[in-house]
Amino acid sequence: MYQKFYNLNAEPFSLSPDPDFLYLSEVHREGLAHLQFGLIQKKGFIVITGEVGTGKTTLINALLSEIPQDVKTVFISNPKLNRDEFFYLLSRGFKIGNGDNKAKFLINFTEYLEKADQKGENVVLIIDEAHCLPEELLEEIRLLSNLETPHSKLVNIILAGQPEFEKILDHPRFRALKQRITLRHRLDPLDREETGNYVKVRLSRAGAKDTGIFSQKALDAIYRYSGGIPRVINLLADHSMLTGFIKEARTIDDKIIKECASELDLVDASHKDKKTAARSREEINRTGRQYLAKVGILTLVFIAILIIFWFFGLSADERQGLISTLTNMLFSEK
Repeated sequence: MYQKFYNLNAEPFSLSPDPDFLYLSEVHREGLAHLQFGLIQKKGFIVITGEVGTGKTTLINALLSEIPQDVKTVFISNPKLNRDEFFYLLSRGFKIGNGDNKAKFLINFTEYLEKADQKGENVVLIIDEAHCLPEELLEEIRLLSNLETPHSKLVNIILAGQPEFEKILDHPRFRALKQRITLRHRLDPLDREETGNYVKVRLSRAGAKDTGIFSQKALDAIYRYSGGIPRVINLLADHSMLTGFIKEARTIDDKIIKECASELDLVDASHKDKKTAARSREEINRTGRQYLAKVGILTLVFIAILIIFWFFGLSADERQGLISTLTNMLFSEK
């Protein structure tokens, strides 16, 4: 709707993981290099993790768009499967016949891998949303990695998932799988400068001759509200361009960003940090008060114990004198 108004040839902030709009930050460039190197060297297991919307799927699509003809791939984007469904998908994907039971599948798959190795072909299994894998299926995937020659793995496996997948791998039950992972990489959100570059690159690839559609204050606001997560950047920038079109604003300022962020229920990270800091200070003060109160009580108890020992070890006149002294100390105006 707003493309013509801003002189664009395409939608710059689509939520689809289009590799043509891939912005390679340093961490994304490193992640793609890990994937490419792992496949070329047949490293076996490769794990990519990152928060929701940081670009894991986009990175995989970028890899697939550049993959050579001699690399045979199956990409599973929804791994909530049972074992039979998983083997069926692999059988169809690699075109190795009917894998209606595990034994038949393993025979067909082993023969397929051996022939591919003889031809110099690379076989790759890519699983997105790996944190959703059932435990039983994750173990089956590990066992597939046992198919190898004395020199290399017969199948490369890429697992991409959210940070909780790292915790799954750290569980003692999956220590055998964890030991087989040769390359690991985590995608972090973009920083402030990268966020601005990300917006400008996508505008440029959408045909914008002037990538200054967003003011610098608007770009800073996009970073604060998105936290540098590409998917949220896309959502906020797209909504802001639509609002700018409706308001006939050729340049989108921070006021439009704030308005759209409010409509999308996004929180300014700088305000969130201030609230967090205030809560932390209050927590420290409360903890300090509780600590001093405990110290005071313990001190009084200790003094009482000492008084008891001293009191019963004194004569009547000495006890009377001690009582008078303590009374004066407790009820003194000072």
